[in-house]
Amino acid sequence: MRKIIRPQVERFQFGRFEITTFMDGAHIRNEINPPFVMDKTPEEIVRIAAANNIFDYQFENTYSPTLLNLDGKLVLIDTGFGQLLNDGTAGYLLQLLIESGYRAEDIDYVVFTHCHPDHIGGFITDGSLTFPNAKYCIGRVEFDAWLSGNLIPPNRKQNRELFIKLIKPYAEKFVFLEDGQQLISGLYAEAAYGHSLGHMMYRLVEGDKQILIWGDVANHYVFSVQHPESPVAFDDDPEQAIATRKRVLDMVTTDKLMVIGHHMPFPSIGYIERINDTFRWVPAFYQKWL
Repeated sequence: MRKIIRPQVERFQFGRFEITTFMDGAHIRNEINPPFVMDKTPEEIVRIAAANNIFDYQFENTYSPTLLNLDGKLVLIDTGFGQLLNDGTAGYLLQLLIESGYRAEDIDYVVFTHCHPDHIGGFITDGSLTFPNAKYCIGRVEFDAWLSGNLIPPNRKQNRELFIKLIKPYAEKFVFLEDGQQLISGLYAEAAYGHSLGHMMYRLVEGDKQILIWGDVANHYVFSVQHPESPVAFDDDPEQAIATRKRVLDMVTTDKLMVIGHHMPFPSIGYIERINDTFRWVPAFYQKWL
């Protein structure tokens, strides 16, 4: 059988800025519920899948860190899996950076949406900081929640151990972000709690254009976006995650914002369209470069 060939890097201009998304990897998961539409019956899931020409028994989960070139300052949002997995399924960010003309040493800022493994795994490589010259940024609520561990759900026990191993020893290197804080000219942090206890998303403003890098506000382009009220097993605070998902989907639809989603179909860039009483993911095509 021939090897599948698919794009793993997408770069486009956003005003005077440049944006690149990378496919750090992908996993095929052989069940829809869990993690998604956990309030739906098997028959309802079959109908949802059929209406969207997708499978009702498996889905692909992709992972897309984002690099912003802001007037020569390189801002990496999330670091992918790094060396956490050794099965060849993920952890390609460093290789893809090099293929795109960058080095790890070139990164000026590393900014985290949250501390789940597919977002922080690439923080350390071979025992040292992967991006040695970068400043590091994380939401204060997010960092404090993982540090204390008091409200971290039991199913995230190994995740918290990873945080303590990878992130805690470098706490003095971090800038702790508040809701609405500007990181660098044109880039703002915004609270989007629920998927993790202090999950953040990032809004890039360039003139009259805006784009929202929403991290894991929604984790699937059909099951999460079209059914934002449905509980998701990946969410650490499901009730708050649902409220955030509905709020953000309504906002980006109303404001007609372009979106980058870590788990949206690669290259992970698109829009949200309102359909009756729900939403639909619409991939961006030539809007990115015309």
